[in-house]
Amino acid sequence: MSRCSRTLHRLFWAGCVALLLAGAVNADAAQASQTTHPSTALHGDGSTTMPQKMPPPPVLPGYHADPHIAVFGDTYYIYPTTDGSEGWASTSFSCMSSKDLVHWRNHGVILRLGVDVTWTDRNAWAPAIATKNGKYYFYTSAAQNIGVAVADTPHGPFSDPLGEPLVPRGRWPGQTIDPMVFVDDNGSAYLYWGQGNCYVVKLNEDMISFDPEGVRRITPPGYNEGAFVIKRKGTYYLMWSEYDTRDPRYSVAYGTSDSPMGPFEKADENPILKGEGMVQGAGHHSVVQVPGRDIWFVAYHRFAIPDGSGYKRETCISPMRFGPDGSIQKVNVFEPAALYPPQ
Repeated sequence: MSRCSRTLHRLFWAGCVALLLAGAVNADAAQASQTTHPSTALHGDGSTTMPQKMPPPPVLPGYHADPHIAVFGDTYYIYPTTDGSEGWASTSFSCMSSKDLVHWRNHGVILRLGVDVTWTDRNAWAPAIATKNGKYYFYTSAAQNIGVAVADTPHGPFSDPLGEPLVPRGRWPGQTIDPMVFVDDNGSAYLYWGQGNCYVVKLNEDMISFDPEGVRRITPPGYNEGAFVIKRKGTYYLMWSEYDTRDPRYSVAYGTSDSPMGPFEKADENPILKGEGMVQGAGHHSVVQVPGRDIWFVAYHRFAIPDGSGYKRETCISPMRFGPDGSIQKVNVFEPAALYPPQ
């Protein structure tokens, strides 16, 4: 992100907060001075156009996309990609942590392509993390391959145990990106990936290998990328992003199955996460459950406000709820996330 873009981004959100505070402290004074919401149009005749509904600010500063959210113990973690460059040219991965989903600590770079990973030095795209056997396994998209790194803590340092991709590009049709690992209640772990096609395979106990003969294609209708799997009350939910990430219509849909290997039947009520008003391009999500409670949150990116695009995106978190029948309810992109009471 350029210095000019960072400054514009900070000033926009600072201005929004200042205006909201000013209105709360003295609405009459604000009206007298004709202070308007950033999206309110003030016309020459003194009339105004009603402001657009204002979404909450992003949870992470600057341009970050493809957030993978997870919880280990009493701490939440986000593993995003660094955005702001044409072609998504980042070469490293970072990690943020929080106790309340609101205030985030930046742990800095946790894995560098071309340094910690020697088989490629480009395109650090959407990552994922899982834990098993007392270790943390960080799955990465790198140069359209999927790699894996291992560490003793959620924030590293991570090292590459293979020295080569876990899933090499071209081995299966579609683009080899967007890994996600789901660990079931019995300890079995499953790797999902793919753009254009969605694949699943059961990982070996070591979490860094699998039988290629076990790979299964499970592409649901409308699928583009960003597979993510959760389990609730015995039902497996496969969620994914539709349309291209540069398309304002980018959104999240889901299907269900009685097996982590599928097949998954797409739900009738979709998408469950999409843009509205000022919010555009809402997608490439991940989901986290508050430990021990039936409370869920979804992390996702949207086009940065006010100057965003498919290359300039920001990370947000909203509550995610289920209906009595187990269906995922539509996510309100104007509802901020916070733990109540604070954990």
